[in-house]
Amino acid sequence: MSVDRASANIVQQQASRGFWLRTLHQWHWISSAVCLIGMLLFSLTGITLNHASKIEAKPVVHNQKIALSAPLLKALGSREDGNAPLPGKVADWLSRELDVSIGKRPAEWSPEEIYLSMPGPGSDAWLSIDRETGAVEFEKTRRGWVSYFNDLHKGRNAGPGWGWFLDLFAVACLVFCITGLFLLHLHARQRRMTWPLVGLGLLIPLLIALLLIH
Repeated sequence: MSVDRASANIVQQQASRGFWLRTLHQWHWISSAVCLIGMLLFSLTGITLNHASKIEAKPVVHNQKIALSAPLLKALGSREDGNAPLPGKVADWLSRELDVSIGKRPAEWSPEEIYLSMPGPGSDAWLSIDRETGAVEFEKTRRGWVSYFNDLHKGRNAGPGWGWFLDLFAVACLVFCITGLFLLHLHARQRRMTWPLVGLGLLIPLLIALLLIH
């Protein structure tokens, strides 16, 4: 009976191990597939950010001047100060004329001028409206693709949609790493260098942080 029980325990342990291996492998490959492109992008932009001072950027500045018609100037209303979006008619007309998305961005209102800042990944833009004459000045500066992807890496001026993506990407990376850690644990008996290499991965950044960062 004891032999039968021992055999049953071994079979049960093997079945449990097989279940966890299948489950962990499934979550590991799913999370790796979700993370793949993002990890490539973030790894590459990690290098470009680390050497940002050595990568030359040639900003391209576009400046444009137009004027609001009398009805649109009147549509601005009588607001004196504060922060508020431009009226819909004005925002739509400016978006078409300047080929820029204005939407409901808050602008800075004063009795003399309305100023709207429109930063984006790899770019900065602004426009000002003279409330007396209706004169509009628009300027946009593009700093190139490297700057664009660097700003995406940092989540700078990329909007709430990209922020949600970063959160989901971070969760997928956590799943990838945690399932990988458990898979290392399950395979560690057959791979003697598993934990020394894991420890090395912890030790190297820890020593750099303690000894070389001041």
